[in-house]
Amino acid sequence: MTEDADAAGLQAYADELRETFMRMQREASDLNARAQAIRTTEKSADGLVSATVSVRGDLIRLDLDPRVFRRPDARGLADAITDTVQRAKAKALEELVGLFEPVIPPEQLRAHLDGDLEAVLDQLSSRMLGEGRRR
Repeated sequence: MTEDADAAGLQAYADELRETFMRMQREASDLNARAQAIRTTEKSADGLVSATVSVRGDLIRLDLDPRVFRRPDARGLADAITDTVQRAKAKALEELVGLFEPVIPPEQLRAHLDGDLEAVLDQLSSRMLGEGRRR
């Protein structure tokens, strides 16, 4: 890649970042309110456990069908609760990614949420070099 192409790629990326930032500023309060309001509920495979979580994965509500006590299986119940909460959390994060998709590429937001610094830096590098542009 020539220096002119490198400079053009960096300028295009800077322009894209500027536009993304300006759009995020315009939409920030609404997006934040909508993100904070995300709540998801999942049921266990047997339907006896229902868990509702916030966008952060905090357990908001846990419902146990009374039939769960007919079969005393503490380990099975604990596993069902854990699995149900984890699926609700994953669903909440996907809703968050979908909400921010107009301003943040999904793969970039997922990498940030997962704490995957290597993926974040790879994406940043690719975008700065003009590779893998959003469609």
